[in-house]
Amino acid sequence: MRELDTTPAWEARLQSELSRLEEAGNLRRLTELRAEGLYLAGESGRYLNLSSNDYLGLTASAYAALPLEEYWDSTFGASTRSPFRHGNPASRLMTGNSPEYGVLEAELAALYPGRDALVLSCGYMVNAGLMPALAGADDLILADKLVHASIIEGLQHTAAPFRRFRHNDVSHLEHLLRGAKPGQLVWVILESVYSMDGDLAPLEDILALRERYDFRLYVDEAHAFGVRGPNGAGYCAELGCDERVDLLVCTFGKALAGAGACVICSPAVKRYLVNKMRPLIFSTALPPCTLEWDAAMVHEMRCETLAARGYPSLSSLRARLGERIRLFGQLTALTPQTQIVPLPAGSNDRALELAERGREAGFWLTAIRHPTVPPGSARIRLSLNAALSDHHLHELAALCNKLG
Repeated sequence: MRELDTTPAWEARLQSELSRLEEAGNLRRLTELRAEGLYLAGESGRYLNLSSNDYLGLTASAYAALPLEEYWDSTFGASTRSPFRHGNPASRLMTGNSPEYGVLEAELAALYPGRDALVLSCGYMVNAGLMPALAGADDLILADKLVHASIIEGLQHTAAPFRRFRHNDVSHLEHLLRGAKPGQLVWVILESVYSMDGDLAPLEDILALRERYDFRLYVDEAHAFGVRGPNGAGYCAELGCDERVDLLVCTFGKALAGAGACVICSPAVKRYLVNKMRPLIFSTALPPCTLEWDAAMVHEMRCETLAARGYPSLSSLRARLGERIRLFGQLTALTPQTQIVPLPAGSNDRALELAERGREAGFWLTAIRHPTVPPGSARIRLSLNAALSDHHLHELAALCNKLG
């Protein structure tokens, strides 16, 4: 007898799409890996990790063994630490607004004087929630073509129309600004350090446009926070223009090796977001232990108290990261602007081939493929960090020069 196909029709549709993705070299799979400082360990071996956003190398430093409870009690006081540290089983607006949130937001406010901070569980939630909460139907949103997918997610759920200007093209942005209606509230959205190419936004030129056009500016500092600027406050602070940016988004899961994110804004905007920002209202709060780490790292960004106890100061790690970037540029034909260094591959298949050759040489490289990036622009995305040695960089540069 012929065997009956009992696969539900909707699952058959999914399987057909999975097969199409695999044929195109776009199928994603989860790989179990164990982080061991600078390295990753898995079934297939142990690799130097060149795909992590731990830009300061904190997980490979003395900070990885920081006695967090002791640090917290001596720095912020035991009364601000929750007895149960592993979960906050409700949203912040119900019962999850533990005292650690207040400490973290106060530390962030001290890093950005005159501003306030609102912490959410991740950068995706912040970016997906800001414009749906703040932009009205009569507003206009102009976003750089290469902003994070999380920002685009938010724009797709926003009442206001949005348009995208060519990447880092100030002239195109000005052209779109000229098309705004008289008196229309316009939002301009960009990243300070772009996540796929590692290039910097022309922030000063964009701010100069405000002398002729009135708009609100929203900058995602995910890949600059902790890495650039005074006290690691980001690229806007490095240029001295952070006070002129209406919304700054900072994440803790990259340079600070933690979890969560925040928006830096005015006190009035924070109060409004608490009432209108759906990802905040309808999501479970972060665990106290995560908030403790985040607050400790932001405090160290500002005060560097642990340097007296033998820990590397975060400013020294930022400086070392800069040295690592410069050395890698000298060893290759590449000219990295930041710690994110793309290796162009072109096709998805070529990117996968380069990643495999890297792993054969002991480096964990990740292929970034279409549709994450435009067709024909697949690449390896290298993430340099402060813990890499000269030997690591010489070996990596030799591999990159060999791969072409």
